[in-house]
Amino acid sequence: MMMKHEPYGPYEKYFKRPLDFFCGLAAVVVFCWLYAIIAILVRVKLGSPVLFTQDRPGKDEKIFKLYKFRTMTDERDNNGDLLSDESRLTKFGKWLRNTSLDELPEAFNILNGTMSVIGPRPQLVRDMIFMTNVQRERHSVRPGLSGLAQIRGRNALSWDEKLATDLEYIEHITFLGDMKIVIDTVKQVFFKEKGLKGSVVDEVGITDDFGDYLLKAGRVTKEEYNQKMYEAIKLLEDR
Repeated sequence: MMMKHEPYGPYEKYFKRPLDFFCGLAAVVVFCWLYAIIAILVRVKLGSPVLFTQDRPGKDEKIFKLYKFRTMTDERDNNGDLLSDESRLTKFGKWLRNTSLDELPEAFNILNGTMSVIGPRPQLVRDMIFMTNVQRERHSVRPGLSGLAQIRGRNALSWDEKLATDLEYIEHITFLGDMKIVIDTVKQVFFKEKGLKGSVVDEVGITDDFGDYLLKAGRVTKEEYNQKMYEAIKLLEDR
């Protein structure tokens, strides 16, 4: 069971959420033209739906719908099964991911309160199931559009490093700390500056799920892996 998170100070307790709402609203208003252009390009190049939605665990492990622009096709094999992510990720889709433009719709998650501008990135439900109770404390705050782990290397970090960095962030949430993450994120996205272990824009975002990572490392058995995956499926079905 997760421990109750106590806000670090007045910023986190009183000002972070109103500031998030203002930033989310400003993004939608200022970049409405960009939303329209990307939506049209996605519809032409990848088809419909334009938006990709996926269940993710948020604050207090409440599952919410994450919004992104679609980056993959619906190509299937002769049996009607979807091809691998790598096969369905087009050159245009890679460009959307590398520029982080696919994440623009997450502004609506920020507006509805399921996400914050800065916080631990929302992982998959099946990733959460494999986390320890301590690691799951990352869900005691709203997930973020960007976070401390992102400016330190994103997918270049191992799962253990990434989750440890998330826990480091939630211990001291401050305005200056969030502003530094915003500035470093902008540098990485627009100026291709590297984090501690590589550039955010050099990552495509296709990596092993946490459970696969643990299985390959021999830290869970195949039986434990299958049981956890079943728990994740049931959690989504019963929500």
